[in-house]
Amino acid sequence: MIEISKDKNKLDVLFIQNFLKDIYWAAGRTIEEVQRTIDASVCFGIYLNGKQIGFARVITDYVVFAYLMDVFISEEFRGNGYSSLLIEKMMNDPELQEVKIWRLATTDAHFLYEKFGFTPLAHPEKMMEKVVK
Repeated sequence: MIEISKDKNKLDVLFIQNFLKDIYWAAGRTIEEVQRTIDASVCFGIYLNGKQIGFARVITDYVVFAYLMDVFISEEFRGNGYSSLLIEKMMNDPELQEVKIWRLATTDAHFLYEKFGFTPLAHPEKMMEKVVK
């Protein structure tokens, strides 16, 4: 049975950190850093028969802007539509329905996010960033 929950008490922080520490977008993130990101975000865990198999989080002000981050499904459970279920649950969450602008960054999952209305930036020349190493 699949369950998707926003209950942060159910999250397996060690499971999340073990995945993120080796993935290109979060390499080296410590358990303490993972916990801080969880504390500051709206989080969604996906569970199969009570075992966490994936995770995603949203940084938001609940009205104007939301940024989708750290979306993943454990490798052994990929290809079963679980990522689509997770994204759908997030996009339909009652607390997030007023958000006007959603953003994310992806290198290889455009096909997934396009199903939920994500498109390339209309005006990327207006976007700026500051990266601290």
